[in-house]
Amino acid sequence: MTPPTEKPAPPRSPLLIENWISLPGIVLAASSFFAVAFLVAIDFTRGFGNPYLGILTYLVAPAFLVTGLALIVGGVVVERRRRRREAPGEVPKHPRIDFNVPRQRRAFLVTSVLAVVFFLVTAFGSYQTYHFTESVDFCGKTCHTVMQPEFTAYRNSPHARVACVQCHIGPGASWFVKSKLSGTYQVYATLFAKYPQPIPTPIKNLRPAQQTCEQCHWPQAFYGNAERVNYHYLPDSANSPRTIRLLMKVGGGDPSRGPVGGIHWHMNIADQVEYIAADSARQVIPWVRITDRNGNATVYRADNDTLVDALADSVPPRRMDCIDCHNRPSHIYYPPSQAVNLAMSTGRISTTLPFIKQHAVEVLTAPYDSTALGIDSIAAHLTTAYRDWSDTAAVHQAIAAVQGIYRNNFFPEMKVDWRVYPNNIGHTVFPGCYRCHDGKHRSADGRVITHECTACHIIIGQGGAAESRLIGPEGLDFQHPVDIGQMWRAVPCTACHTGATP
Repeated sequence: MTPPTEKPAPPRSPLLIENWISLPGIVLAASSFFAVAFLVAIDFTRGFGNPYLGILTYLVAPAFLVTGLALIVGGVVVERRRRRREAPGEVPKHPRIDFNVPRQRRAFLVTSVLAVVFFLVTAFGSYQTYHFTESVDFCGKTCHTVMQPEFTAYRNSPHARVACVQCHIGPGASWFVKSKLSGTYQVYATLFAKYPQPIPTPIKNLRPAQQTCEQCHWPQAFYGNAERVNYHYLPDSANSPRTIRLLMKVGGGDPSRGPVGGIHWHMNIADQVEYIAADSARQVIPWVRITDRNGNATVYRADNDTLVDALADSVPPRRMDCIDCHNRPSHIYYPPSQAVNLAMSTGRISTTLPFIKQHAVEVLTAPYDSTALGIDSIAAHLTTAYRDWSDTAAVHQAIAAVQGIYRNNFFPEMKVDWRVYPNNIGHTVFPGCYRCHDGKHRSADGRVITHECTACHIIIGQGGAAESRLIGPEGLDFQHPVDIGQMWRAVPCTACHTGATP
């Protein structure tokens, strides 16, 4: 009996992914997936010291993975449409899944497993991407040239352990979305060198301090006085020391914690202070309005300012915020004179070097085209000035300290130094308090915003090393270190003190 002949198996129809669009997508997706897995493993075991590896891991590689998957899906769609056109009626309109067919059952299982793995990796990657883009390294190091001044100043600030986003974004989803939309243009500006030099301030759309700063510093906790000691050295051969001890009237805005008054009265919850600035940097303030807790408003206008009426009609008032005074809380560029005083008072620059205060300030304020040129010039200048000095260790230490001051406060590539960003705390180098407290802002009934020094602080000690130890609890009259008579009462400090004067 002749055995029946077996029918040959029908030829296998090619899979929909077997096309010239999906196949490259498979290669791209597979290689990107393994790259992401490898880089994530490195991040977990060793951590990234370079922000660009983080960008590659959580932004670039996942983008290639998604692109590869999109090519696979797109290729399948294109191939299916092609087959339907070439063999109408043979290719059904919608895919058929029959678990009784082993091939389809295996394909479904493999696809399901791959989908679960992909979604898990995507969820983890999205979480890591969120945290990476919120990190200090991402904010400060990714756009190195642009953000180097801000990042350097931040690392040397009192808020060096507070993440950038806690102040610039704060809690909540809405501000996170706003920041990312704003960041899109910033990425474009960095890639195509469209950013200004220096970066302008103040930031126009910065979140109110009540929603950021006051997460740690809240007005209800402001009260009492605080002592502040300022060290100065004269530009003479002996670098003569002069100390001023101030009792700052910090005050507060919550009567349950203490008397309402002092400097922080400006943030008194019951009262409201508004102002209009005549310039974008908010350094010229000709109009101030104070509304007390009973709703009574008093407007103060600068004397002889013809712009006041036009401004008041066209510019909406800004409610005074913490950052109107504390405008450089984390990005402080110290004036040369102040930075050298601090270095001398802490022993990083020896006061035994003759005229070191004068030499240090002069070499810091000289114009340089690059940071490297500035560093080299500082070393050359001070080495020449003290080539005959016997204490070479003190000279080398002073050179290193002055170079450190330059690195932390001068950035010629971005045209940044202390002159670019006014610091509104105080009134010595920049107008600061005197923007309003200049004795020239008057109300319609003749009241004047006070110009008295004792409104904010009293001097409890001043003079040389011996005199500064004598305390006057009731306050002392200010004694200018240079004999200028009473001129200091009539002329603002900024007329002479520019930060570049020793």
